[in-house]
Amino acid sequence: MTPRERARHRRAIAESPSYRLAYEDIELLGQDELRPLRLQLELLKPERILREQGIGSTVVVFGSARVIDAASANARLAALGRKVAAAPADAALAREVVQARRRVEQSHHYEQARRFANLVSQRFQQRGRRDFVVVTGGGPGIMEAANRGACEAGARSIGLNITLPREQQPNPYVSPELAFRFHYFALRKMHFLLHARGLVVFPGGYGTLDELFEVLTLIQGGKMQRIPVVLVGREFWRRVVDFDLLLDEGYVSPGDLDLFTCVDEPEEIIAALERFYGGVAPDATPS
Repeated sequence: MTPRERARHRRAIAESPSYRLAYEDIELLGQDELRPLRLQLELLKPERILREQGIGSTVVVFGSARVIDAASANARLAALGRKVAAAPADAALAREVVQARRRVEQSHHYEQARRFANLVSQRFQQRGRRDFVVVTGGGPGIMEAANRGACEAGARSIGLNITLPREQQPNPYVSPELAFRFHYFALRKMHFLLHARGLVVFPGGYGTLDELFEVLTLIQGGKMQRIPVVLVGREFWRRVVDFDLLLDEGYVSPGDLDLFTCVDEPEEIIAALERFYGGVAPDATPS
């Protein structure tokens, strides 16, 4: 073998996939049989960082990703109004206006989530304390509102983003050092609850309902320590889930309806948390 051939051969060895360090081999880590390792990594990485950042406890905020802030909702409605004036017979445009009006009505939930996150962050993130740190899915809508409220209070907040077919970008209010991205929904759900001292749920769709009922099921089944569960928007929750019917039909017990509280205002959320904990945020991590 000539010197040139030896040099070419050495380059081929160095560039071969088999020569990569195992932990640097993305193709290897992506194989089906390595799924247990990927699950373990998604469990360990956020926990390590939260511990390094001194996060004591969290309060989880769920709700629709489709809700927008009041200023944006009103601007959108005004823009559509101008279009309708120019094309009053456009049926598709008329439907957009109806939806835009609904978004204006729903925007008060955005402002409520923002207000709540601001209040709870001011109260429990003072003088180095990091309790009841707001944690959301890190995306738009109610998630953005909650992260925004914490940011405006000068406090930290957590975002647990998820990879989706239509990529979801993290909202700009999540603390950069506490922004995480997950592949597995199951691990993401686990991290929502590992340090949770409260769950606040605003109106939302399938995802919000899934997350709410999973938590209620875990508490009901004794699989997690009981925490205060606060549903915001009495009229919405009364219409979307007939809890009384579940009780009347015997599908739940009377005590199961005590696992959550319905409120309408951010101050009522704070009051519900205070009633549960007697005004003191706990520091111990639940099992």
